[in-house]
Amino acid sequence: MTFATAMPRVSVITPAYNVERYIADTMWSVLHQSYSDLEIVVADDGSTDATLAVARAIARSDPDRVQVLARPNGGPSAARNAAIAAARGEFLALVDSDDIWEREFLERQMAILAARPDVDLVTGNGRYLGSLRHGQPVRPYPDRRPPVSLETIIADEEAVYVMTVFRRRVYDTIGGFDETLRGSEDFEFWLRAALAGFRFARNDEPLSWYRRRDHSLSTDSITMLTGALTVCRRTRPACADRPEREVLERKIEYYAAELDAAQARHALRTGNAGEAARALRSLQARRPSLRHAIAAALAGRAGRVLSAMYQIKRAVQA
Repeated sequence: MTFATAMPRVSVITPAYNVERYIADTMWSVLHQSYSDLEIVVADDGSTDATLAVARAIARSDPDRVQVLARPNGGPSAARNAAIAAARGEFLALVDSDDIWEREFLERQMAILAARPDVDLVTGNGRYLGSLRHGQPVRPYPDRRPPVSLETIIADEEAVYVMTVFRRRVYDTIGGFDETLRGSEDFEFWLRAALAGFRFARNDEPLSWYRRRDHSLSTDSITMLTGALTVCRRTRPACADRPEREVLERKIEYYAAELDAAQARHALRTGNAGEAARALRSLQARRPSLRHAIAAALAGRAGRVLSAMYQIKRAVQA
């Protein structure tokens, strides 16, 4: 593929896997930005549908600004890293392959970076696309939360929005996304950036659309909680002598308890009484309560009954 000699100022990084229904809307939303000094690098992660064909068709319509990579399936981190390795821009911007930017999204983020040379990463905001929360802001708007820092990233898993624009020097310094993670890989990246001393700014204008799909990875609470817990535990050594250590330990305990609860719910849904009892006993140890104690006892002695009661409750609430 032939590209223009001028280097784009911004490289938009888009991993893609089995999103033939959405990838065109994502790519066109990038190519129609009011800020046009950009390229989009799509890394197809071994899709088994027509994602790659759709992306390549769009690339043929704008070959100077579109790169499409085809790679074996390795997960979103590996796809992002492949796209970044091929990117040419001084700035990197993340957008997933089923999300959409408003026309002014990139212009507004770049204006902040131009006005604030001390800032390395600008995190944005958006609205939900689909689901019962359609049209609602993904993050608070106006956003009155504390400024983004290492402490707030640890304490608030939603401190940084995935659609973030950052200077290439961040990647050059801390490296790419952790390819061993299949959840919370962006959380881990933000933590490493903050630990390295890079500064964040927030643009709370909801200038993008974040798609919610029932079968997307982000809906798997066990995967996400396991990833978040793994990331926090791995961060312990880096925070050993820092004031954020106390916040980190509280967050580890929080994620561990939430994971116990998620595993218990899953076990009850699937009728696995033994796993439900184990998870509920662990949850009771972390968050002692009469409710948890009774549930753990029932799961151990009458697991089928408790599972049936839980499923009936879910059916009534649906």
